[in-house]
Amino acid sequence: MKTSEVPRAVAAGMSTASALGLRVDDAVVVHDSNRIAVRLLPCDVLARVAYVAHQAGAKFEVEVARRLAQTDSPVAEPEPRVEPRVYVRGDFAVTLWKYYEPVPSRDIAPSEYAQVLERLHAGMRQIDVTAPHFTDRIAQAQSLVGNRAHTPELPDTERELLSKTLRNLRRAVEGRGAGEQLLHGEPHPGNLLRTKRGLLFVDLETCCRGPVEFDIAHAPQEVSEYYPAANQDLLRDCRILVLAMIATWRWDRDDQLPNGRQLGAEWLSQIRAALDRHDAGGSDGAQ
Repeated sequence: MKTSEVPRAVAAGMSTASALGLRVDDAVVVHDSNRIAVRLLPCDVLARVAYVAHQAGAKFEVEVARRLAQTDSPVAEPEPRVEPRVYVRGDFAVTLWKYYEPVPSRDIAPSEYAQVLERLHAGMRQIDVTAPHFTDRIAQAQSLVGNRAHTPELPDTERELLSKTLRNLRRAVEGRGAGEQLLHGEPHPGNLLRTKRGLLFVDLETCCRGPVEFDIAHAPQEVSEYYPAANQDLLRDCRILVLAMIATWRWDRDDQLPNGRQLGAEWLSQIRAALDRHDAGGSDGAQ
């Protein structure tokens, strides 16, 4: 979120909680990207504040989290003292969540990561929600790559690389005809919190339907060793596809991630190396 907008966004979160009867004397921004997360005190609630144009995604996230909480899935839950929904306050869409006190950080063992991701997938198989297909997210990346106005700093050679990779790997993944279910969509380490309650996934607005290999591809490489039933060829394709998607987001002119362009350049180099290994393995997915 633009720095100039943060004070107003914080105020929107505070006033929303206060109007619902929660005591709010102070607020601390704990995360700032395309939306901000604000810890409200002393009620100890986490307010997620986005631009009102993104309220559909916020509504979807709350509904998925509410349903998953009923299955005891490892996810952050909406704040139980208020109605779980989106609250519009001026230019902002506000959702209120339980605040989970973080515990001292330590590395998450691959086996531990795999176990919590499997629990999440099991919970997702128990709920029925209308969700986009994972290829819709690929299409969004393809649209960005094809729109020079929205990715003005992306060099032509890199634009061609991303365009071919997204197109060909999407075709390869779809062509495998794997079984599909509800997925997190981006279960990478940044969306997995270590709390006193245990490991919890956040940011469920990216949920989509697709093969579990698409989710596994977001996790560290070692995690896949604990998924012996996963299709390894499909997982390899998904890893390159995901890398191309996240590299694309970093070249979006509106991307707010610190050092985003640097990361985008680094990931493009990784894509080239991955495609070289991919081709050496005899697969035709990215030719």
